[in-house]
Amino acid sequence: MIKFDEVSKIYHGRQLRKQVLEPTSFTLPSGDALGVCGANGAGKSTLLRLIAGVEHPSGGRVRRAGTVSWPIGYTSCFQSSLTGADNARFIARIYRRPAQPLLDFVEDFARLEEYFHQPVKTYSAGMRARLAFGISLAVDFDCYLVDEVTGAGDERFRARCHEALVHRRRTGALVMVSHSAETLREYCRRGAVLHAGRIAFYDTVDEAIEVHHARQRAAA
Repeated sequence: MIKFDEVSKIYHGRQLRKQVLEPTSFTLPSGDALGVCGANGAGKSTLLRLIAGVEHPSGGRVRRAGTVSWPIGYTSCFQSSLTGADNARFIARIYRRPAQPLLDFVEDFARLEEYFHQPVKTYSAGMRARLAFGISLAVDFDCYLVDEVTGAGDERFRARCHEALVHRRRTGALVMVSHSAETLREYCRRGAVLHAGRIAFYDTVDEAIEVHHARQRAAA
């Protein structure tokens, strides 16, 4: 379960103050599958990072019951001078998982071949995404966060991602951000729309998609 208690997020820069999220309260129950819509810059990725704890809120409190993944595909979690295998070992230690089974899963899933034992800084963007997806799925979380990553890699890899995500959706909660309506419909039951710093929830993902598309048309 994820609970937001009056959570807000403000970014400050040079002569810039952007309120990405107004004070917001909501609860995501265990077993939920939520698809989040919003225009570019609306704060969808920020919302996932707040849920994950990658970023701290400017105000309020995020409560988590159970283990929550970092946003799947979030490649900034890697130490680029270490190999893919060493990064996987580090994740195993953090989450107190046996190292070898986790390494075996990631090596089989990501299919990086000899690059698995090379520094991550030598990887292409696609290789980093495959490593990130593999490591993310190697740990059994209670809630999985997915941010526009299902298109990474070739067709065979995307099929493996689909199969893995469907399985994780059955065994845990899922929060997904995507610009693809079909992707959200495929994985999610409920929907939400982020707009002007506020989030609105809908009983079905189709309702959320319809509201989002209406806002996009009005802004065109």
